[in-house]
Amino acid sequence: MLLAALAVTVGGCALMPGSETQEPAPAVKADAPAAKPELPESSDSLLLYYQHLRRLPAAGVGREHDIARTAYGRARSDYNRVRLAMVLALPGTPASDDARALELLEPVARNPNAELQGLAYLLVSHVQERRRLDANAQSLQQKLDALKSLERAMIERKRK
Repeated sequence: MLLAALAVTVGGCALMPGSETQEPAPAVKADAPAAKPELPESSDSLLLYYQHLRRLPAAGVGREHDIARTAYGRARSDYNRVRLAMVLALPGTPASDDARALELLEPVARNPNAELQGLAYLLVSHVQERRRLDANAQSLQQKLDALKSLERAMIERKRK
């Protein structure tokens, strides 16, 4: 099992754009919208893909969004669904769309027979928790702004 995970990890690293390899990769265009055929459509390959996404600049995430969206449009598999949702769930990027990511992930997370159910459930939980924390942060910011406003008003009254 460990050997298989290591093989997938090493094989996946060689497929990531920007990784150094001595032998050229099989004939796959860098901008080809197909799922990487060298990697099995599994949770492991999606986790490697997410690791790759986290290192990309905003322009690279935009390209990955287009590639993932095209792949999902061609084959609406659970793998392509989760792959696109991962791109959409990246915070602070132009492609970020938590609502759409949840919409894509929930059918997989609810399907007990789906191979990617566990990963989809984890991503749903992560996105929902991040949304909850963002809402709390906004609420706290509003309270802080109200307190600052009240403090300014009190200072102005003392000056008069």
